[in-house]
Amino acid sequence: MSRTRTVLLAALALLVGGTGTAVAAMPPDAGPAAVPCTVDYKVQNQWDSGFTAAVTVTNHTAAKSSWAVKWSYAGNQKITSGWNANLSQSGNAVTAANESYNGTLSTGSSISFGFNASYSGTNAMPATFTLDGVTCNVDGGGGPTDPPDPTGPKVDNPYSGAKVYVNPEWSAKAAAETGGSRIANQPTGVWLDRTAAINGVNGGMGLRDHLDEALEQKGSDELVVQLVIYNLPGRDCAALASNGELGPTEIDKYKTEYIDPIAAILADPKYADLRIVTTVEIDSLPNLVTNTGSRPTATPECDVMKANGNYVKGVGYALNKLGDTENVYNYVDAGHHGWIGWDDNFGPSADLFKQAATAEGATVNDVHGFITNTANYSALKEDHFTINDNVAGKSVRESKWVDWNRYVDEQSFAQAFRDKLVSVGFNSDIGMLIDTSRNGWGGASRPTGPGATTSVDTYVDGGRYDRRLNTGNWCNQSGAGLGERPQAAPASGIDAYVWMKPPGESDGASKEIPNDEGKGFDRMCDPTYEGNPRNNFNMSGALPDAPLSGHWFSAQFQELMKNAYPAL
Repeated sequence: MSRTRTVLLAALALLVGGTGTAVAAMPPDAGPAAVPCTVDYKVQNQWDSGFTAAVTVTNHTAAKSSWAVKWSYAGNQKITSGWNANLSQSGNAVTAANESYNGTLSTGSSISFGFNASYSGTNAMPATFTLDGVTCNVDGGGGPTDPPDPTGPKVDNPYSGAKVYVNPEWSAKAAAETGGSRIANQPTGVWLDRTAAINGVNGGMGLRDHLDEALEQKGSDELVVQLVIYNLPGRDCAALASNGELGPTEIDKYKTEYIDPIAAILADPKYADLRIVTTVEIDSLPNLVTNTGSRPTATPECDVMKANGNYVKGVGYALNKLGDTENVYNYVDAGHHGWIGWDDNFGPSADLFKQAATAEGATVNDVHGFITNTANYSALKEDHFTINDNVAGKSVRESKWVDWNRYVDEQSFAQAFRDKLVSVGFNSDIGMLIDTSRNGWGGASRPTGPGATTSVDTYVDGGRYDRRLNTGNWCNQSGAGLGERPQAAPASGIDAYVWMKPPGESDGASKEIPNDEGKGFDRMCDPTYEGNPRNNFNMSGALPDAPLSGHWFSAQFQELMKNAYPAL
């Protein structure tokens, strides 16, 4: 990521504090009212002909319902695109006015926005900024005069030596369940699954609320915040339960109304001491490999998304914009072993991920790692059989359950896929995350030894922990249990086991439910459904009476606790 350096503005009589941050000089008796506003202007990245800047404005006067920040350049800087503000330029004069969704600026609060611009010669910082016509003090600023640092101050594994954020909204729901207090203090992912989630849905916590709470939980320790970036145009082209709000062609809206505001908030210096982990667009890129073209699993919707390229563009844009902030760690969703573990899917998936990671200005340096099994149920480790076993003259790969897959569990897949990703050009120090929120498969049905050796199927079926009818079953699975608790660096190449999917949140409704969230009815969530090519025409295995995806599902939560492994 890029290096930013604070520069002194002599005209503003700045004093440099012990942290190296420039602080506006004020008389000793000056209170907050003496400073009407402050501006922090930072050049985050700069090259021969252009630069990216982030601006944070803090209001110290009366609350505002709209705002406009103005400045002038001394050189030939020209703004080419921006986010989180309506930017206009006349000659050297620039105006950044609020968008419809961020006009409120209360006393003591801040707003952040950013932009790309061109220039030649020198790129001097503006000398003066005004907020609604009143001159502001300048907290700091500047930018890189050296070439950008491709790695920045990131740690190798953000989870090492760090606490992980506990979402108080999920925690309260868990604690309200009978027995739920046993896990209510576990960290889970915060899902930004629509644009409204950035500011909070129905009075709930928005992104800034979560980050502010994270700072409280952090104290003097290191702390990881886990965010799920999940709002691509034409989202989930192979499953109706989690369709999104954006149509297949709305890539510009995805960029300007969803990713740009998130990126601006994450770039706020207020949150610079948090380690922000993003899970980027689950279930998107693997669909382009397995559910397109002449494959029996193909859908017209996935063919459209492959043809228009908006999954690749959207992921690349997200990686680029989010990766500009030095304390953001991007992990791209990589499906699971029961999806891309086959020979036909394994290599092409790695190649497609490389394509997305180098699209829309992104580079492999914007990818810190990958996450597998997000919101899924694949067993972490199968102890009673291996892919190399032979029974009754047949390989385990020939069993109906394994069905010629190269992997029988999630950890072996994640480690092997990491090696494959490095081989196609990703950095050698990438790490993997595995979502273990629902893959424990404990309880009375958990096998204690291998199956009978009468046939390869009795051997595998009798010994496997994963009790699904098929690895293609994904919706509210009956018999599932909580898996390994979140922990850092549990195995080679694995940065952490995480609970990215909050236990108790539904995968999808078991019947059609009208809603304004863009979520359809997927028969894979219907317990009476007899299947399709993606699950080899098995029953769905879904729990009955499920609500819409993301809504609280008490019966699932109780099922997960009952079948937890390790047991609660």
